[in-house]
Amino acid sequence: MSAEHVGIVWNPSKTGREDLEAAIPSEARASWFETSEQDPGQAATAAALDAGVDLVLAAGGDGTVRAVAQHLAETNAKVELGIIPLGTGNLLARNLGVPLNDLAAAFARALDGTARPIDIGWAELALQAGVERHAFAVMAGFGIDAHMITETNDDLKDKAGWVAYVESLGRALSASEVIDIRIAADGDEMTEETAHTVIVGNCGTLQGGLNLLPDADPADGELDLLILNAEGIAGWADTLRNFAWHNGIKRLMTPGDDAAESSESTTHRRVTTLTIELDEPRVFEVDGDDLGETTRIGISIQPGAVRIR
Repeated sequence: MSAEHVGIVWNPSKTGREDLEAAIPSEARASWFETSEQDPGQAATAAALDAGVDLVLAAGGDGTVRAVAQHLAETNAKVELGIIPLGTGNLLARNLGVPLNDLAAAFARALDGTARPIDIGWAELALQAGVERHAFAVMAGFGIDAHMITETNDDLKDKAGWVAYVESLGRALSASEVIDIRIAADGDEMTEETAHTVIVGNCGTLQGGLNLLPDADPADGELDLLILNAEGIAGWADTLRNFAWHNGIKRLMTPGDDAAESSESTTHRRVTTLTIELDEPRVFEVDGDDLGETTRIGISIQPGAVRIR
C-alpha cells in the first residue's frame, strides 16, 4: 500500500464511521470529510483538496459519488477518485466493477487499484429557480427513469433496496405520456420528435444487470442517447423486443456487432452535445437525483474529466 494521504468524503446517513474505520487498512493515512443534507459532497471534496489529499474516496450512494466527481471535474483536480459504494443503486460502481456489499474489498480496490480516466456528462437545465448546471457520471434524462425515482417509496427502498424501483415501475409507466419534443445533436438543426422517455448515458448497466445503453463506454468521449416513444401493447412489445433480443441476446450471439439497433419505438445514437425542448414540463434526473421539472435541457460531455480506480 502506498503512503498516499486519503480523503474520505463520507455520507453519515448511509453507515456509521466506525464501520468504515473497521474496513479500511490500519496503515492508511486517512482524513474524514462529512457530507450533509445541504452539501451532498461538493464542499466536503473541496475541503479534502484544501487539506492536500492525494486520493478522494466517495463513501456513499450515487448522489455522493456524483457530487464528488462533479467537484473534481469542474475544478480539473488531479487527484484520483475511489468509490466505497453504500447506496441502493451504486450504478457507477456496478458499471466499473467496484466490489459491492464488501467494504474491505472496496477499500482495497480504491487504495491499490489502477486509475483510468472516465468522461463526465453535464446537464444544463431551465428550472423554476433559474438555470442550473449539474454533472452526471452514469445517466440523465426524463421519463420512465425519472418517474421511477419520484414514485419510489423511500421506506421500501430502505428495506428492499433496488427492488423498490421495480415496485414503482407500474406507476412510472402510467406517468410517462408521450409528448412533442424538439431535439438537436452535435450542432445539427432542431428536429421534431415524440417521446415519453429520453436518456443520455455515460454508462449503460442498471440494477439487476439490465443493460439499458449497450454501446455506452464511460471513456469513449461520447454519450449514448436513447429515445422511447412506445404507446399501447404493440409499442411496448416492440420496445421489449428491442432490449431483450436486438440489443440483448442477439448481441451476445454476434459479439463483433457492437452497434445498438433502433426500432419503431426506440432510437439509439451517440452524441457529444444535445439540446432538448419539451412541449410540457417533465421531471429530470441525474444519476438518480430528482432535479425538478424542466422544458429545456442542454447536454455536453467533458472527456476524461476524472481519473477513477
